[in-house]
Amino acid sequence: MIKIYVKDYGVMSFELDYENAPISAKNFVKLAREGFYEGIVYHRIIKNFKIQCGGYKIVDGKVRAMEPSYSIKGEFKSNGVDNNISHERGVISMARTQVPDSACAQFFVCHKDAKFLDGEYAAFGHMIDGFDCLDKIAKVRTHKYDEYMQDSPYDIIMIEKVEVIDEPEE
Repeated sequence: MIKIYVKDYGVMSFELDYENAPISAKNFVKLAREGFYEGIVYHRIIKNFKIQCGGYKIVDGKVRAMEPSYSIKGEFKSNGVDNNISHERGVISMARTQVPDSACAQFFVCHKDAKFLDGEYAAFGHMIDGFDCLDKIAKVRTHKYDEYMQDSPYDIIMIEKVEVIDEPEE
């Protein structure tokens, strides 16, 4: 289990699924244990769809891109991997570019069911507690689409820490 502590919003707890997405689950735990997610901000919030973070951090009072310099294999059907996790409310999944194996640190949590993502993104766990936190984040005011601020919240929403509980070592 992992717990994501979001400053001023609460805690979301997830059970990770090593059977369907071992690469993604292990990668997330590795980054969490290294403290990578501390200070990471939610940069894309789409009500009734998802909340996304993992690529931007507050550095010297400014939001800066921060991502490790590697990528992992995407564990989803269109990339040749059977992953039976459906993108339902509370599912945690890896974000990526259009390149199937471009996931690394960015992840999203489904605010509502998004089954159209099944087979295209590597879901790797389910929320077991903290739906109130998810709902609070998903309801914040965001910038409308523009080239630089697409769906970003007006106020900073930041992860304080990610706690890893009873997860296997790499």
